[in-house]
Amino acid sequence: MSATDLKEQGNRLFAVRKFKDAVSCYSKAIMKSPQVPTYHTNRALCYLKMKQWELAIQDCKQALELDYNLVKGHFFQGQALLELKAFEESIACLKKANDLAKEQKLNFGDDIASALRAAKKRRWNAIEEKRIQQEIELQSYLNKLITDEKERQIQAVREVAGDLDCTEEEESIETDHQKRRSELNDLFVQLDERRKKRDVPDYLCGRISFELMRDPVITPSGITYDKKDIEEHLQRVGHFDPVTRTDLTQDMLIPNLAMKEVIDHYLETNPWAEDY
Repeated sequence: MSATDLKEQGNRLFAVRKFKDAVSCYSKAIMKSPQVPTYHTNRALCYLKMKQWELAIQDCKQALELDYNLVKGHFFQGQALLELKAFEESIACLKKANDLAKEQKLNFGDDIASALRAAKKRRWNAIEEKRIQQEIELQSYLNKLITDEKERQIQAVREVAGDLDCTEEEESIETDHQKRRSELNDLFVQLDERRKKRDVPDYLCGRISFELMRDPVITPSGITYDKKDIEEHLQRVGHFDPVTRTDLTQDMLIPNLAMKEVIDHYLETNPWAEDY
């Protein structure tokens, strides 16, 4: 069988979810024609389905060495890196795939954009989890300092009092200790309440950068973009709406004042979102 025949057979096996058998076909095709990058990305997709992330990455790297502008090479590699929690690398690959798809006018629907949003969200969640753990450790440490200080004060009172009754002084120290602990823990409870809201809604994020919009504009198709992102797209990629693919020029962009008001209000109540 020729390499092309083996690839077609692999495609049929992939369609019926026989991923291991499909890998075997693509591997044979690669042996016959190692310079065809599509065979590598086909096998990489099988590895993704089989959750063999490292093997998928290897195939994507091989494909990209043959053709760096291969969208699927960056796309599949980004997906595998995401599963390995290599968030920064994953986002870089998915951004590249997204940019190349636009430049080459390839239609991947919302697949790449959705994967990029997921990668950014998982990166944000990882940062949040780390921050929360640090705050928990800080809270425990500060509580321990307060308790240690109470013990030192009580010990000092006992040393001064000797055989005298110092119950009243100890009770006063204990009362002050409880008050300080209560104030500290109340502060962290307030932080917990704010943490529950730390998630920027997708509708506030641009469809190109996937980051919080600062200057939203709306197109005749009804799609809202961040102004600088859509203007860059029109200048660098082409005069069309990147989502609907309909004709679009800069003079057709209209400020989305309602969305701007929503974003400004959101930032007033959630100043942390500036770093989202």
